[in-house]
Amino acid sequence: MRVAGLISGTSVDGIDIAVVDVDDSRLDVIAATTVPYPADVRAAILAVSSAADVSRLNFLLGELFAAAVKQVGIPVELIGSHGQTIFHEGDPVDFLGHRIASTLQIGEGAVIADRTGVPVVSDFRTADVAAGGKGAPLVPYLDFRLFRHATRARIALNIGGIANLTVLPAGASPEDIVAFDTGPGNMVIDALCPPFDRDGAQARVGKVNEPLLARLLQDPYYAASPPKSCGREQYGVEFLRTTGIDLTTATELTARTIAKAVANYPAAEEVIVSGGGAHNCYLLERLRTLVPPVLRTSTELGVNVDSKEAVLFALLAYETWHGRPSNVPSATGARRPAILGKLNR
Repeated sequence: MRVAGLISGTSVDGIDIAVVDVDDSRLDVIAATTVPYPADVRAAILAVSSAADVSRLNFLLGELFAAAVKQVGIPVELIGSHGQTIFHEGDPVDFLGHRIASTLQIGEGAVIADRTGVPVVSDFRTADVAAGGKGAPLVPYLDFRLFRHATRARIALNIGGIANLTVLPAGASPEDIVAFDTGPGNMVIDALCPPFDRDGAQARVGKVNEPLLARLLQDPYYAASPPKSCGREQYGVEFLRTTGIDLTTATELTARTIAKAVANYPAAEEVIVSGGGAHNCYLLERLRTLVPPVLRTSTELGVNVDSKEAVLFALLAYETWHGRPSNVPSATGARRPAILGKLNR
């Protein structure tokens, strides 16, 4: 089945698209690209502050996601769209007398389906949250299929706006998977040096604020046991304002928190890196210094570093189309496997 996977990550830089031929044993990427957001749209997403903004952006992003699929120009049978995360709170909080966890991704699936004439599965995280999970990470389902090795223990590391990892013991079964968000990936770096610090060139010439870094590393999140997830709520504008963090220290925070997470799994022989952070040469240099296992990119194993998450949502849509669960409860904390997403025809 030929499926298009779509996602815009927490860095809000554009729409990642992957066209994938997928069946129960095959996963072949036919095409992959990124369509940048117009500057005013990106600014509106980052500044969203009212229900009216959310509603209008939901339909506008549906139009943009549909246009991105058409721009690729390859006919598909199904679309899986993660959309754009506006809010994610995987841990329940007290709200009006109830304990509520919640998540919100926009980019209306009904609009994408209408404009493309193709069935669309969207809103993947909510079913896992409803089942008691954190709604993240979802990528372990793909990591298991791509990177599980019979004799080699691996960690799949994705450095998007948020960094997350999937621990794959040698010969792992799905129940053996551990996965969680390690903390900031590119989100703080990009906010300090928009749109991004190419190759880490600016961070490289700065100096780490060691007292600030030491204080930030005391955040209880980094020592908490998985499952756990985080997002813009922890590392957005308020984080920048209250910490006064600089670019070099932000880059080091990303490297150190990833390394801290990897250190908990000493059996790992390889760390396989994907996401936009894989282009940051300085960040990878710091990781190679801090992380004992061999560091490789997913591109070396046949999956472009920029397209892995889009491939994920193509795969998840395929599973939903066939009525099969595709969350990993050991990673998200859900009480049960869940069929993810909502279907628009």
